[in-house]
Amino acid sequence: MNSPQLYPTAQISHHSLHKARHCEMSSDRVEKPLPDIPEDDGSRDDEKCFGNVFAELESVDLPLGTTLRSVYDDQPNAHKRFMEKLEVRIRNHDREIEKMCNFHHQGFVDAITELLKVRADAEKLMGQVTDTNRRLQDAGREVTAQTEEVIRCRIQQRNMTTTVERLQLCIPVLEMYSKLKEQLESKRYYAALKTMEQLEKVYIPRVSRYRFCQIMAENLPKLREDIKDISMSDLKDFLESIRKHSDKIGETAMKQAQQHRTFNSVVQKHDSGMGYTKPVYSLNGRTPTQHNGLAAEEGIDQPEEEGVEEDQSEEEVLTAQDLVDFSPVYRCLHIYTVLGDRETFENYYRKQRKKQARLVLQPQSNMETVEGYRRYFNQIVGFFLVEDHVLHSTQGLLTRAFTDELWNMALSKITAVLRTHSSYCSDPDLVLQLKNLIVIFADTLQGYGYPVNRLFDLLFEIRDQYNETLLKKWALVFREIFELDNYSPIPVETEEEYKSVVSRFPFHDAEIEKQDFPKKLPMSQSVPQIYVQVKEFIYASLKFSESLHRSWTEIDDMLRKSTNLLLTRTLSGCLQHLTKKPHIGLTELVQIIINTTHLEQACKYLEDFITNITNVSPETVHTTRLYGLSTFKDARHAAEGEIYTKLNQKIDEFIQLADYDWGMPESDGQASGYLMDLINFLRSTFQVFTHLPGKVAQTACMSACKHLSTSLMQMVLDSELKQISMGAVQQFNLDVIQCELFASSEPVPGFQGDTLQLAFIDLRQLLDLFMVWDWSTYLADYGQPTSKYLRVNPSTALALLEKMKDTSKKNTIFSQFRKNDRDKQKLIETVVKQLRSLVNGMSQHS
Repeated sequence: MNSPQLYPTAQISHHSLHKARHCEMSSDRVEKPLPDIPEDDGSRDDEKCFGNVFAELESVDLPLGTTLRSVYDDQPNAHKRFMEKLEVRIRNHDREIEKMCNFHHQGFVDAITELLKVRADAEKLMGQVTDTNRRLQDAGREVTAQTEEVIRCRIQQRNMTTTVERLQLCIPVLEMYSKLKEQLESKRYYAALKTMEQLEKVYIPRVSRYRFCQIMAENLPKLREDIKDISMSDLKDFLESIRKHSDKIGETAMKQAQQHRTFNSVVQKHDSGMGYTKPVYSLNGRTPTQHNGLAAEEGIDQPEEEGVEEDQSEEEVLTAQDLVDFSPVYRCLHIYTVLGDRETFENYYRKQRKKQARLVLQPQSNMETVEGYRRYFNQIVGFFLVEDHVLHSTQGLLTRAFTDELWNMALSKITAVLRTHSSYCSDPDLVLQLKNLIVIFADTLQGYGYPVNRLFDLLFEIRDQYNETLLKKWALVFREIFELDNYSPIPVETEEEYKSVVSRFPFHDAEIEKQDFPKKLPMSQSVPQIYVQVKEFIYASLKFSESLHRSWTEIDDMLRKSTNLLLTRTLSGCLQHLTKKPHIGLTELVQIIINTTHLEQACKYLEDFITNITNVSPETVHTTRLYGLSTFKDARHAAEGEIYTKLNQKIDEFIQLADYDWGMPESDGQASGYLMDLINFLRSTFQVFTHLPGKVAQTACMSACKHLSTSLMQMVLDSELKQISMGAVQQFNLDVIQCELFASSEPVPGFQGDTLQLAFIDLRQLLDLFMVWDWSTYLADYGQPTSKYLRVNPSTALALLEKMKDTSKKNTIFSQFRKNDRDKQKLIETVVKQLRSLVNGMSQHS
């Protein structure tokens, strides 16, 4: 404890004494006052002026700079006068001070005297106070020590209280930070972000002045970045895994769509009662077990497979969410949303999915097989099912516009890939399997809201290609049938065999039915086989039209158009190719004509067959008619033309065997051997023509006779033949007579009168002219419609006559002595001249 401060009594006494002495010294100066300065008018003005200045100078508040400047700047010599006035002013103040000191001097002296008296008492009192202060200090030293101890304890208590309060504030922060670490370790990143937000906004501001809180605050942004990186890594792993699971997702979804479609198809057929059965007959007697590539694989219209589908439908229905864990997407979306960077995440996710879409849309390496197409479709379906799930399970991560854009891009790529790869497919079974896969693919995605009209438009393009492959396949089938056919009527031994043929081909003939067994049907075995294969083609074409979401009217139209293509292009082409084959003879051509006639008659049954399938009346305005009538007519005409051609070729072969001795003096008296063989061949051939339509046989017979007549005429008029004797003409006449006898024997019924004999009329008139040597009549009646030799052309007669004239010249050495021969030679020369004039006249007239 500090001692009380004592008054300095001795010091005051010395000061008072000093001051008193000063006053005594000053009193000596006061006794001699300062002399007064005389004043005039000018000094009064200066006094007044400088009085104001002195007032300002003596004032403490006013600044001195302005006042002094005014003294020096007002007028010249102002400084001197100011100094003079200032001296006067100082002397005046000194006089006033001296007056005041003189007035108070005595009182001051008295006070000092009294103060000196008190000095002794003051020193005594000072000693007492000092002693008291010492004793007080000694007594308070222990109290001071205890007080200091109390103060120290109080400070410790206060510090402890403060520490407890600060710890109570820090403990929640530390607990929250510990909770944050646990959440990060357990990968609960979304909760960790919420904890960070609470730390930053609530807890850390309360204790922000502590260093550990500053370290925490600095560490939180790093933790956020770590969470973003970890969540993004999880998302990348998800995107990688989803590529592997897309195939399984798509496979599951397509199976479910297939089950649904199969169930609906069975229900519709059961309700409508439009089921149809397939024929059991196939080429070479084989029974078809399937008519398309997916019959056994896809479970379409297969009772056994329907049972399997029912068993599968009882299994648990799996969805994309069951096969794939979408939590990385949701977690990453929430994390970026909380961090205010949602747009970056959305852009990244969409960009990556676009890249994956382009990879998924790349065609597989084994697109030439069904498995390759199935895997391709499974991956695409899986991809877009994931997109659909993300679209509906998140808000804003994907938009309908984005998925539509992605789907439109995919559609363009899918159609391009399918159009390219399917164009190389030549197997109709594979094309049909591809169609069924496309339908299931389209139905699956359509169930999730994706537009698939372009896929069905593509199916119509593939349908045309499918029909092309079917046509190529059936062209091989038809050619095989034609190759294996024996081109002879079908022998029927028993009633069962007859019913078997009739069950496969609609044949009805009352006369044949009345005949006893064994008997023969007019067509060959290829006819029922062709008919059955046409029905098989219709079934195969119908398979592609199923599930295309088209009306039965459109399906009916498609079936009829494809059947027309089969008849008018494939079957007609095969028939044309068949008739052109060199090994096909006249007998085979006749049988082909008979076959085409029966196939033409069966076309109406094919139309009824299509009508029974589609239930579309043939009287409908837009119903397409089958062109079988024209097809088989064209084939028949081609076969008829081949008959005429081959018959003429055969005649030419016999003509080439002719070996006339054109210089023979006389004929042999009988027809040539080659000609009799030719006539016998024609007789036997025309007997085969009895099954042909009458006009065909008659045309063939007339064509053969005309060709024979023309060939014989060309033989006589051949330019390489230089000479012909009369004996050769007579022999040639015998051969022509045999031809005329053949024509008059009516080898083919139906000719009226001597119509067939007219084929040889040119030869007959020419030979009669030379045999009778009736030149006068020919020349006289030439150009008259009633002429006996109307069909003899002057140029033809001239050519033959010149050949005979050359023969006459060779015999001139012996015949010049015979008058008849000389006359005949002259006659020939005269006739030749007249014929040449006729020929020249004809050429000028023309």
